[in-house]
Amino acid sequence: MDSMAGIFRAAVAIGFVFMVGTEIASAQSTNSGCALTQVGGTGRQILKCRGGLTITAERGARYTLLDRSRDGIVDAVRARSKAILLDAPKSPSGFVVDTPQAIAAVRGTKWAVDVSAGKTAVFVVRGAVSVRRQAAPAAVVLGPGEGVDVDGSSSALVVKRWPQPRVNALMARLGQ
Repeated sequence: MDSMAGIFRAAVAIGFVFMVGTEIASAQSTNSGCALTQVGGTGRQILKCRGGLTITAERGARYTLLDRSRDGIVDAVRARSKAILLDAPKSPSGFVVDTPQAIAAVRGTKWAVDVSAGKTAVFVVRGAVSVRRQAAPAAVVLGPGEGVDVDGSSSALVVKRWPQPRVNALMARLGQ
């Protein structure tokens, strides 16, 4: 009987943590002009934002939506862990994803950013993305099918055509 009570308490605690996380995401999406959809059973979230931006976040992704221009439209994301897929419409001011290791900027495209311990991976599905280290002015430009891994070192960024298994694994995490 005690083990059943323990399991019940653990389930309630897990449910509470999940609900709090959902409320935080919901509050953030409401304040930013984005509509949040939870993808049933997967833990993925899809945000459709004013201005045409769509963000798909894998379960457990930590990110913050930003409105740098203060016009009520999300124009940047601060990503801290896990993967997000962004589909940004063309915009004169562009769109930026800021991670601990890298800054990825675009004018309109579809790309994924995956943040893990000490590394950020950026992959382009459509369009072009400029990527640079946080503390470096030099950037590389990625085209469709290309990616770059950015770590804490000071070595040059190397653009690579990603092998299909790596692309498939990342896109599967994002429901693509």
